[in-house]
Amino acid sequence: MHQYRGKLIVHTGSMFSGKTSSLWKEVNRFKIAKYNVVVFKPKMDSRYSKEKVVTHDKNEIEAINVDNIDDIVEYTKTHDVNVIAIDEVQFINSKADHFVKQINYLLEKGFTIIAAGLDMDYKAKPFQLVKELLPICDYVEKHHAVCAVCGNDAWVSYRISDDKNRIQLGASEAYMPLCRKHYIEKMNEKKLTELQTTYLDKDKKIKTQFSITKLCFFYSG
Repeated sequence: MHQYRGKLIVHTGSMFSGKTSSLWKEVNRFKIAKYNVVVFKPKMDSRYSKEKVVTHDKNEIEAINVDNIDDIVEYTKTHDVNVIAIDEVQFINSKADHFVKQINYLLEKGFTIIAAGLDMDYKAKPFQLVKELLPICDYVEKHHAVCAVCGNDAWVSYRISDDKNRIQLGASEAYMPLCRKHYIEKMNEKKLTELQTTYLDKDKKIKTQFSITKLCFFYSG
């Protein structure tokens, strides 16, 4: 597999689409071919394990926790490594331009890099690091989960909860894969519910203020 020397392989898509499973398969493939492979994951990703990359179907790979891309670069300077695998790459804590610079540095040094990560957040907004990797990668595979409503290819991960933070770790209890059509429908339903709740809260507040005003007027009289 010498043809992958200095190459960047990217697996991206929504949650439950098989990105990490594909990374797991690639890692095992390189290990069988007697390459020295090391797997990295962001420290913040502790859903299933702190020391391992775990697929949704419970396949495991030993992994090293890192904060940023510099941690990975420094590791390669003191260890015998041929292949670098990075899971949940969108959560690596590095600015996009510096991240790309360091990735290119590693590729120029002859490392093979396999990266797996979400392409978009729950609002269908691109994750910057993955967005920056796509133009410079040698191979890319866009993975699709199955839409939880209609069974077609999913497009994005819909957040079930009302949490507004961009990053919320979770699995099927917090997210569901949806196609574009049903994602838009669900988001419109959620927006309508939020508007109704806001209206009811404002109406309740106005009525409460009106009652207090009447009460004050009564006692002042």
